[in-house]
Amino acid sequence: MLASFINPGALRTELALEKVEAAPDGMGGFSEQWSEVATVFAHIEPLAAESRFGADRSLETVTHRITLRKREGVAGGMRFHRGGRIFQIVTVHDPDETGRYLVCRAREGAP
Repeated sequence: MLASFINPGALRTELALEKVEAAPDGMGGFSEQWSEVATVFAHIEPLAAESRFGADRSLETVTHRITLRKREGVAGGMRFHRGGRIFQIVTVHDPDETGRYLVCRAREGAP
């Protein structure tokens, strides 16, 4: 979906935008702790699905394009969360450089 053709009414899926922070685990190491940064409304489009067999199990990967209104601070390494689904952000870009929208390529999977 090109930004010039985005219907703002299509941005109706509510997602929690989360970032990771390292928290001391009490034994000299760290664990990941995800915290919600914002609630955003977006349009989610599945792009590709792939299934591979490895390590005695099937590895499923689904990628999505997630379009949302422009906001500062969205970056690769963050994630979107909706119900039991996690979308790990891989890349973020402004599709037409107008500063109106962001397009995130995301991989759906376990946290």
